[in-house]
Amino acid sequence: MKKILLLFLIGMLALAVTAQQIDLLIAGGHVIDPKNGRNGLMDVAIKDGKILQVAPRIDPALARQVVDAKGLYVVPGLIDIHGHHFWGTREDAYLKNSYSALPPDGFTFRAGVTTVVDAGSPGWRNFRIFKKQTIDKSQTRVLAFLNIVGRGMSGGAIEQDLADMDPKLTAMVAKQYADYIVGIKLAHYYGPEWIPTERAVEAGRQAGIPVMVDFGGYDPPLSLETLLMEKLRPGDILTHCYAHVDRRIPVVDEQGKLRPFTLQAQRRGVIFDVGHGGGSFRFDQAIPAIKQGLKPNSISTDLHTGSMNAGMKNMLNVMSKFLNMDLSLQEVITAATWNPARIIQREELGHLSEGAVADVAVLRLHTGSFGFVDVVGMKIMGDQKLECELTLREGRVVWDLNGISRPLYQEK
Repeated sequence: MKKILLLFLIGMLALAVTAQQIDLLIAGGHVIDPKNGRNGLMDVAIKDGKILQVAPRIDPALARQVVDAKGLYVVPGLIDIHGHHFWGTREDAYLKNSYSALPPDGFTFRAGVTTVVDAGSPGWRNFRIFKKQTIDKSQTRVLAFLNIVGRGMSGGAIEQDLADMDPKLTAMVAKQYADYIVGIKLAHYYGPEWIPTERAVEAGRQAGIPVMVDFGGYDPPLSLETLLMEKLRPGDILTHCYAHVDRRIPVVDEQGKLRPFTLQAQRRGVIFDVGHGGGSFRFDQAIPAIKQGLKPNSISTDLHTGSMNAGMKNMLNVMSKFLNMDLSLQEVITAATWNPARIIQREELGHLSEGAVADVAVLRLHTGSFGFVDVVGMKIMGDQKLECELTLREGRVVWDLNGISRPLYQEK
């Protein structure tokens, strides 16, 4: 009798342990996981902040918590590789420790974003301040492109200072903080020289990381073809790829024709990043460019105070624009998850592989009539729009729009 009782207790203990092997189960959703070729109805099990299993059906009895994702899309946490998050209170400092930059947590999780990359706000002289103020204080994973200008993105004359563009010191700090610095940034240089580009690329070469270029301007403009075909390496990034700004050659000419060297550059490995922003995305560039074959490698926001309440809004609004410019949902999710992870050489991110960190976005795709606005105030209408229902960061719920992860209140 004692032996039977002992076996019974052992069995009950084993059942209890088994029943707790899943912390959270996202059940019945449509999983899109580009790295692993998943695109269909599947359950996602999470344990200890990591993906435990992705399968057509996982027993909900094994989970402590179940989220019903029926009718929703379950995707890796979104990666926004162009934002500005070096927020602070410095006067007249533009995006470096000043008012125009934004603390990430207030703007990321609600849009399904779990990783941001600051696009050059700090330089080597002030990266430590950025790490202390933003990286160390954020729930969002914050990475960075380090500005080739040592003082960072302060605007105006400071960003024209060739003497403060030091490849050796920039690369040294990038290697010192390799866990956080994923690239080098060049932006806002207005001059006839290729020196800033060459120094940024040299810093990237020394540190073994890519370079992101926000091509400046000059009259006459520097050759976009030379930049894409000669100066940038495979893996380097042209951001604001659908911009049309003064003193810079756009990818689509005055006759609406895509410049053929852009496709050649993309084939040789140059990355075309959206970087929407407040002044760098136009439908008269994006629509004809996409129709003629130049789709973005990565979708990003260029989030700051000048873009968040204008045509850009947030990551999902930018992604929705591309859905309505005839990219498939699979292409849009790829350009916001697995592609950017590879671009910044962080291939542990951007997917739902077993053992990967459980950064997850659960999205609803609305159908209806929606308007989308570019940076010059032109509007297109579309019938699809993405909205974030739930965001997990390392398996923990950090955004829940309609309480789908919460128990229903029962009146006593």
